[in-house]
Amino acid sequence: MPTIRELIKESEEKLDANNKDCNVPKVLYYHVSNLQPHELYLKMDEEVPEDIYKTYSEYLERYLNGEPVQYIKGKEYFFSREFSVDENVLIPRYETEELVEQLLYRIDDYFKDQEEIDLCDVGTGSGAIGISLDLEVPKAKVVATDISEEALKVAKKNNDDLGANVTFYAGDMLEPLIDHRVKVDVFVSNPPYIPQDQNIDPMVKDNEPHVALFGGEDGLYFYRKIFKDVKKVIKDRALLGFEMGFDQREIMEKAVHEYFGDTPFEIIKDMNGKDRMLFIYHNLKDEH
Repeated sequence: MPTIRELIKESEEKLDANNKDCNVPKVLYYHVSNLQPHELYLKMDEEVPEDIYKTYSEYLERYLNGEPVQYIKGKEYFFSREFSVDENVLIPRYETEELVEQLLYRIDDYFKDQEEIDLCDVGTGSGAIGISLDLEVPKAKVVATDISEEALKVAKKNNDDLGANVTFYAGDMLEPLIDHRVKVDVFVSNPPYIPQDQNIDPMVKDNEPHVALFGGEDGLYFYRKIFKDVKKVIKDRALLGFEMGFDQREIMEKAVHEYFGDTPFEIIKDMNGKDRMLFIYHNLKDEH
């Protein structure tokens, strides 16, 4: 058996030759061996145990064949918490962490005088958004929906594992909220927003669920579907937050004006300076 150092070096060279991420060998070895980075550093010149070598080699081959490392590991970190993920859910992204962070700022400000708030996460997938908000906002009562029963199994596992208290409903977009007569102060969604014909990374397209990726011809199919009926599930005063495509500002502004008229809204840039978040401030009380 090679030493850990030799195995990782050989793996890095193989990935480099195939234009793959050379950080993955260490990530996989941490996962397979249950070693922390400082522990791995101290053991680099030790021989790789045979059982670990076998599993590691299988995982590396899966990565070389195009499977995302998050699915191989079965987990991904989101907002400093470890979420289970599989091929039935979208892998949580950093830009979605920014959406949660921006929502927290606005919830603190917009609802500072309320002791309790009702919140929903539509199209929850792994549950990353809804569960994170449930754990970060003690006064929030959170409901999450998804059309995929398999995705909800993953979300419910994460909810239990992380000690959250989210209520889950199966159904298409707003339908389960309407059926259960849910009314919320905060409406959150990260709907599919990639235009149907847009070219994307094969590792994403070939592995992650298309129902969670593609949003029709221009990417706004699900936004329009939400915008059309969302007033049925929000209270007179509500905050709506969405993730969006970085190049969708113009068509998004048009859609918001079409469905919400002069309701105040803002499009927020992410840390890379790209338009990635939409917030709508719905307040019928001001109109009375």
